[in-house]
Amino acid sequence: MSYLNKYNLTQEENLFLAKKMLVENIYNQVRMENINITFSDTKTIIDGMSVSGLKTDDVQKVLNLRNAWKFVLDDISVLFNLSYFQQIHRIIAYGELLPGMLGTLRTGEVGIGGSFYSPKVPEENTVIELIDTMLTTDRSETEKALDYFLTACCSQFFWDGNKRTASICMNRLMIQAGVGIMIVQEKQLRRFNKLMIDFYETADRQKIKRFLYDHCIYGLTV
Repeated sequence: MSYLNKYNLTQEENLFLAKKMLVENIYNQVRMENINITFSDTKTIIDGMSVSGLKTDDVQKVLNLRNAWKFVLDDISVLFNLSYFQQIHRIIAYGELLPGMLGTLRTGEVGIGGSFYSPKVPEENTVIELIDTMLTTDRSETEKALDYFLTACCSQFFWDGNKRTASICMNRLMIQAGVGIMIVQEKQLRRFNKLMIDFYETADRQKIKRFLYDHCIYGLTV
């Protein structure tokens, strides 16, 4: 199947797009976590104001996503490697995991809700090689980013916060390459979750990859 770049933007244009759609992106990332929050409440929290009626942990997730995006958008030229996405995870999972677990590759077994799939415990050298191989193959930048996202999700590199970390990192790769951004909208979550479970259990990524490519990548017409 063909996964050519759908958009060819300058880095400046892609940064503009990411900042313009920042609240929408964070809102949909939070909804992916089954947090009951409105778009307006999400924007209020991002703007630094308090919102009543929400759990402290849910507010923290929004703030963590805001801070992770700020880290990404402040300097898009930083080398993307294991240390980089470990730093993204430290920001994403702040307040959720014990301090020693932040940015640390997991050392034990984990499960994925709704699936019988059990990912292997990651080894640092294997992860480094995997990332390097994935991002240097001769494919479009969009396809590389899609494969990074799916591999990071199914590998479950960390104890928690893997999908959010993978989503932020995928978008960072896309912004740097000028190929748009990915947002899984709330209305698409049911389909997305089903396809992800199928992917975990069969190791066949083509259906979820095609879904993300066709329905979840956004850009600018300039």
